[in-house]
Amino acid sequence: MSMRRLDIALVQHAMGPEADENRAATADGIARAAELGAQLVLLPELHASEYFCKYQDPDLFDLAEPLDGPTARMLSGAAADHGIVIVGSIFEHRAPGLAHNTSVVYERDGELAGVYRKMHIPDDPGYNEKFYFTPGDLGFEPIDTSVGRLGVLVCWDQWYPEAARLMTLAGAELLLYPTAIGLDLDDEEPEQRRQLDAWRTIQRSHAVANGIPMATCNRVGFEPDRSGGEREAEFWGHSFVAGPQGEVLAEAGSEAEVLFASLDLGRSEQVRRLWPFLRDRRIDAYDDLLKRWRD
Repeated sequence: MSMRRLDIALVQHAMGPEADENRAATADGIARAAELGAQLVLLPELHASEYFCKYQDPDLFDLAEPLDGPTARMLSGAAADHGIVIVGSIFEHRAPGLAHNTSVVYERDGELAGVYRKMHIPDDPGYNEKFYFTPGDLGFEPIDTSVGRLGVLVCWDQWYPEAARLMTLAGAELLLYPTAIGLDLDDEEPEQRRQLDAWRTIQRSHAVANGIPMATCNRVGFEPDRSGGEREAEFWGHSFVAGPQGEVLAEAGSEAEVLFASLDLGRSEQVRRLWPFLRDRRIDAYDDLLKRWRD
């Protein structure tokens, strides 16, 4: 079995209130990733702005951009300038009153390789995403690129084994998660540790269950509640890359960082021969998974 090396970089950084400054920070991180030799760059969720879903405000829809807006143009230009594949994230303005949380993938020549619209939309205290985002309508379809077939998902999708499985069954070679998750400052430290560990564990489990590597890129830093409320957030970072047995290959801390890792995409063949989970799936017995609950 031949090695298929893929060098990947995760650009973990903080976001402030000025979109142009955020885009500049992203571009700087991409340039640093290119200097390190990355062929693929993964960015955090909604990296052109602070995480605005802490509260509900119709005026914040002004942050949304079309698929050819300034953030998309910056990403396309960076991909072409550095000759790398980039997985970015935008608040997509699709039509008046209709917006998505969307991942965009650019080829090495700057062309748009594909789009994924976030399917699972949370609605929790401090994460009012259902107010802003229409659920995705493109399904769980991998995006073909020159570096491999990418199973791109977004943040809340990372808690759902069904999403990772469907991407895998469609031929994804690598799972990628742009994300924005952090600490509730009112929680006790043990609870904060449990949540971070759960976040790591669920994503590593997707790699194990499907026999493919995964990477998740998170934002960092304190972001205030600009409504004057109490939904302040401290994003925990800890972006990481794991192999097809869930082994952590690289992990960032809680500060801005460009995290680099080398993957062997060919190793999935060996792992799946040893742990043939896909072979042993009882697809004849899973009908009830289509039910909300087994009453």
